[in-house]
Amino acid sequence: MATRWPRVLTPTYLSQIIRTQKNPLKALEIFNYAKTKYPNYSHNGPVYANMITILGDSGRMKEMRDLIEQMRVDSCECKDSIFVSAIKTYAKAGMLDEAVSLYKEIPRFNCVNWTESFNTLMEIMVNKDRLESAYRLFVESSCGWAVKSRVPALNLFMYALCRKGRSDLALRIFQEMDFQGCYPNKDSYLILMKGLCHDRRLHEATHLLYSMFWRISQKGNGEDIIVYRTLLDALCDEGKFEEAMEILGKILRKGLKAPKRLYNRLDLSQCRDGKDIEGIKHLIHEALIRGSVPSLVSYTAMAVDLYSEGNIDEADKVTIEMQKKGFKPTHTIFEAKVAALSKVSKVDEAIKAIEEDMVEANCLPTARVYTTLLKSLHDLGFVTAVLVSLNKMSKTAGFNADKETYCIMLEMLCHERRYLEASKIMEKMSHKSYWPCEKSYNSLIKGLCCLGRQYEAVMWLEDMISQGKLPEVSVWYSLTSLFCASGKMKVCNETFNSLTSL
Repeated sequence: MATRWPRVLTPTYLSQIIRTQKNPLKALEIFNYAKTKYPNYSHNGPVYANMITILGDSGRMKEMRDLIEQMRVDSCECKDSIFVSAIKTYAKAGMLDEAVSLYKEIPRFNCVNWTESFNTLMEIMVNKDRLESAYRLFVESSCGWAVKSRVPALNLFMYALCRKGRSDLALRIFQEMDFQGCYPNKDSYLILMKGLCHDRRLHEATHLLYSMFWRISQKGNGEDIIVYRTLLDALCDEGKFEEAMEILGKILRKGLKAPKRLYNRLDLSQCRDGKDIEGIKHLIHEALIRGSVPSLVSYTAMAVDLYSEGNIDEADKVTIEMQKKGFKPTHTIFEAKVAALSKVSKVDEAIKAIEEDMVEANCLPTARVYTTLLKSLHDLGFVTAVLVSLNKMSKTAGFNADKETYCIMLEMLCHERRYLEASKIMEKMSHKSYWPCEKSYNSLIKGLCCLGRQYEAVMWLEDMISQGKLPEVSVWYSLTSLFCASGKMKVCNETFNSLTSL
């Protein structure tokens, strides 16, 4: 279809044109032609960002890199988010060295703040266990004026060390923060507290708790109860019940600023024999919830943390308690619950939480909660139940599954060799202009060929080629074998001639 050009071109209009193109190379051609057709026109940061994202999503790494260089030559003012997108694209493609190289070139661009790019790259490197490279990058970049905060990066280092059982080194980083002119945030305390408790360094963990009282808990913050609970549970697991109750009293008085009537009513009778550890923990959790200022934030923080630890029953009790107090569970709570249920293969309960519990709480299910469910599935045999639920919720007003949800579903169906159902998912994706990756196309087309579904196979092959994606050799072989087996050589030749003209 011919491009309809306006009398006067603006970057916003050009962005609309390129987003409607199925083929990323065609979009790039239009993008470059715009300056030739309109000599007075200049690209701006947002239109560059759109084109870079289109190329990155389609796996066109060379074209994306060339366009980024073109943006530098144009000296176009750009935001940090452009580089964040490119860095994530490189990392997803396994090209981490290119991501690092791009980050180091950011000073050559017209970009004044690249804190987000720095933190994104640091997180990727830490997650890939490239700590030495991450440390060198931190030393080179963290003191520059363009990186506004070093705390997120230091938190990542503490998290990586705690994950390796070296909470002692993480504690040294924490103690050095003051000397580096940066102040720990809530994530800093939570990461270190969990690391120290996991390593049974309860003495240091207790001192860390006391330091919270005067630094970030002076007004009593409900979010802090996650940190408090971590230490108190660890003390209970070690049989130090009296110390746990003593610290609980201090938390209620100094940390949460609870009224005296609350911490004077603590029932300690269950703690005398120390046999029912889980019962004691539940008593402590109730005291923390009731001792904090009742708020949606405090209830959400406690419930999400319990679900993330797999403590589903205890988290459900917190959710019930918050509803009694007049607070409605949030999307964050339901996402955490669905993930926790899926991890233990309780898919039916997870679907019930989506279809019934969320609706009862006037919390409209989102594509993200389905993505959470799909990502957490260990047994692919559950995909049917999820697909039925997704189709059911798709009829609900306001619900729209996103590209990631469809792509995961498509991959699962192909893995189970349910190619006809996968083809129907592809039709829905096509209507929404969601284009899958080359791997999904190749898998689906070959599967349809095995089923003798030549019409659908050719249709998706045409769709694939129209987007500038190249099929594997095995795809052509499957199609040729299908046509030969059905005795339709003439149709085969006509089909291949039409495809080569695309």
